Amino acid sequence: MAHAEMRTHGAVSEQSLGLAKQAAIVVGASAVIVVCARLVLPLPFTPVPLTLANFGVLLVGLALGSKRGFAAAALYLAWGAMGLPVFSPAGVGGIAQLFGPTGGYLLAYPVVAFLAGWIAERGSASFVRNLIGGTVAELVLFAAGISWLAIVTGSWQRAVVFGLAPFIFAEVMKVMVAAAAARRLQRSL
Repeated sequence: MAHAEMRTHGAVSEQSLGLAKQAAIVVGASAVIVVCARLVLPLPFTPVPLTLANFGVLLVGLALGSKRGFAAAALYLAWGAMGLPVFSPAGVGGIAQLFGPTGGYLLAYPVVAFLAGWIAERGSASFVRNLIGGTVAELVLFAAGISWLAIVTGSWQRAVVFGLAPFIFAEVMKVMVAAAAARRLQRSL
């Protein structure tokens, strides 16, 4: 009887350790997004700064998969909504930043990470699969961001000029680097 109890206790301990490890991975991935969000270049002609936050979201989603990617991005938003200084310093910070010009992009992060991860999880892992996942996720990100920006500015034309046009080259580079970096991380994970 004591041996059976020890086996049950051992299984519970292994399960707890597994959950603790997964939680640590999600917290660490969320911290990666925080660091990327703090790397920013404000652009004087648009209320949307050039930041690496969405690169971090793509990297986390592609490397960790849909569930952990979603959890990390949602945790990042929760930290920001609580007032922790995790969002781009170009914004007002806190929950107000979720309702400002970049709110559509920010609120899409969990979906973006989930979608990138979900596509990356389908079939054999490869750079091309990651590239497709990152591209589709970026399209969703910019659809959400531009839609929100159109509401804030009152104009679809201004939303595209402020929220898409200045970023196309940088976004192509972010997707390519995230796809390659995630592939390396996928191999090590």
